[in-house]
Amino acid sequence: MIHIGPYIEEFINWLTNNFGALFNIIKIIVISVVDSVEWILMFPPFYVIILLVAFLAWKRTGLGVTIFTILGLTLIWAMGYWGQTMATLALILSAAFIALLIGVPMGIWAAKNPLAGKIMRPILDLMQTMPAFVYLIPAVLFFGLGKVPGAFATIIFAMPPAVRLTTLGISQVPKEIVEATRSFGATPRQLLFKVELPLALPTILAGVNQTIMMALSMVVISAMIAAGGLGEVVLKGITQLKIGLGFEGGIAVVILAIILDRITQSFGNTKKKNIA
Repeated sequence: MIHIGPYIEEFINWLTNNFGALFNIIKIIVISVVDSVEWILMFPPFYVIILLVAFLAWKRTGLGVTIFTILGLTLIWAMGYWGQTMATLALILSAAFIALLIGVPMGIWAAKNPLAGKIMRPILDLMQTMPAFVYLIPAVLFFGLGKVPGAFATIIFAMPPAVRLTTLGISQVPKEIVEATRSFGATPRQLLFKVELPLALPTILAGVNQTIMMALSMVVISAMIAAGGLGEVVLKGITQLKIGLGFEGGIAVVILAIILDRITQSFGNTKKKNIA
């Protein structure tokens, strides 16, 4: 029999022993970002956040989603899960931001460099098909329990759509437009920022939407390593067999997911209409 588990474990232990200082720096950076976003969300009264999100929903999507946003967020507050919801939202936004910060440049690189694209493809396949719970193991070994390993696992899990859809968007820019831009003397930097990225933006924004949705699903699972938030409410409902508690936590997650999905989708739809 062949067991690769011990070799993976040995590699993880080697990383932990030799790069402990690096992981501590990453931990400080990530926890600072997450705590800052959470403080921003928790500082104003709940009704201010509801009004701000509702205004954004109204500007981007229309009346229907706006009403749902007001009613949904008010229901979350009335159930007593406002703090957990803001903690979950802070973790989602922080992890998605970092995932996009890494994933979009990687997607551009993969689109520009065929060899890099071929190397990344199986790695992205592995990242997307690996069971989500598996990411929690190295996250705990590197960073211990808490929000940081939850954010780390979420970043790894949510990054592939950003890379793939950025690569797809850049690759789908018509060759005629690229050649015409080069013939007018545009530099590679000008070509990327003034032609390719604007034309690929609707596809990239679809990747942003998928990254945020995957981050939300992983944040709930991350409650198993004490990441907190709504995932902790759902986990308590499961472990303590409290059906009502688990259902309330699940309803709050669904409300948050629908609001985030509709708002982020609207940005991509607007860009498509403008291009058309």
